[in-house]
Amino acid sequence: MTKPLADVTPNTWDFLKLPMIKPTGFREYDARWKFPDEINLPGMTALGLGIGTQMRLHGLEPVIAVGNDYRDYSLSIKNALIVGLMQAGIKVKDIGPCITPMAYFSQFHLDAPAVAMVTASHNPNGWTGVKMGFQRPLTHGPDEMGELKDIVLNGKGQPHEGGMYEFVDGVWDAYMDDLVGDFKMSRKLKVVCASGNGTAAAFGPALFERLGVEMVDSHNRLDYTFPNYNPNPEAMEMLHDMSDSVKASGADFALGFDGDGDRCGVVDDEGEEIFADKVGVIMARDLAKLYPGSTFVADVKSTGLFASDPELQKYDIKADYWKTGHSHMKRRVHAIGALAGFEKSGHYFLSGDIGRGYDDGMRVAVEICKLMDRNPDMKMSDLREALPKTWSTPTMSPYCADTEKYGVLDRLVEKLVAKAEAGETLAGKAIKEVVTVNGARVILENGSWGLVRASSNTPNLVVVCESSESEAEMRAIFAEIDAVIKTEPLVGEYDQTI
Repeated sequence: MTKPLADVTPNTWDFLKLPMIKPTGFREYDARWKFPDEINLPGMTALGLGIGTQMRLHGLEPVIAVGNDYRDYSLSIKNALIVGLMQAGIKVKDIGPCITPMAYFSQFHLDAPAVAMVTASHNPNGWTGVKMGFQRPLTHGPDEMGELKDIVLNGKGQPHEGGMYEFVDGVWDAYMDDLVGDFKMSRKLKVVCASGNGTAAAFGPALFERLGVEMVDSHNRLDYTFPNYNPNPEAMEMLHDMSDSVKASGADFALGFDGDGDRCGVVDDEGEEIFADKVGVIMARDLAKLYPGSTFVADVKSTGLFASDPELQKYDIKADYWKTGHSHMKRRVHAIGALAGFEKSGHYFLSGDIGRGYDDGMRVAVEICKLMDRNPDMKMSDLREALPKTWSTPTMSPYCADTEKYGVLDRLVEKLVAKAEAGETLAGKAIKEVVTVNGARVILENGSWGLVRASSNTPNLVVVCESSESEAEMRAIFAEIDAVIKTEPLVGEYDQTI
């Protein structure tokens, strides 16, 4: 196998012929590049050969399920990837266009030992990537991604005979049957379904119809140009639009799905945007009654309520805070036998009796509808208001180049740890501890906290703050964390701030 080049000039003979892969596209738990600036089609074929070679190194049966999202260039990229997989002697089961959780489901449905989903998730158009996994329901983490990167970039891909291609129909129907079964709502619900014209538009409306839920349409016409907004339920632009739809329609709540359907955002009946970690606490409270003594995993960006909420403590619920990232969270839920994992970005990992352990926005929609069915006298706003009050920032992402962000983060962590060790305060409060499992989560004596970490998907840092006391304290925590961040000249502008 030819070693891929890091850079090839577009519109040249070499660009058509030689594989190009920018090394920074190999992330902690999936792969993402700008196309065609950072990877070309021969580069995608080289990646497919690498994945196939890695499958054989791990002793897997040479069978893989492959799907793609709805972006206009995803099909050609998937086909290039399939050529490489077949070159490695892999039998490819192509399930066609789909959301990422349908691809994960197909591993179980088709009994395939591996999966590769071509998607840029919620990244803007111009991005592509692959989410992949071998040991269902897990996906590649840092070790597997490091191994794959070594195989691909060092030309270690091994061709092998036996490659085959099969298009498999019917997975959409099987997936929808698996989600809903014979469940029907017993209470009337009117729900805004928002997909931002992304791939989830082919799933959400049909799901609500099967559940017996009245749907209010919000940008559910498939359109890969994303004419209204980028489908990302963590972005305030999408949440505000969902809020407007709720207020205009009188809906009970809104559910919004990201570009590849593995995340879900929630807006309540009053138009209040409920960040996903708080939705997680609402779900955890409901599940705690059904499954007392359970463990819930929350990522380090999430609210402290998983550990401090008296309602959860009443049912002997254990909270486990872990690394942000869908692969990290899936692995942790699986490793410790947790009932569910909740991530502030809107990834939910429902396991045991309520899911297969992978992140699925559609599964979350079903479980939220079931939750509302079990609480027929409650509105979503009632469930929100019943939570202990905290004040949280949205997820904020200042620019920091992929080649620089981890070095910058290391220095920021050092500075924040030193601040704590010197007995300094943050927002006028003593620092109780600095958790460094994933960046630095600075926890104050009253349970309020501020976090800075590196994004695994984009050239950014990630900042989140929460106060258990007031909006003023939340803003003060952010101001002081931001002041430390500003000591690093390689950090640029935020995508959004408070």
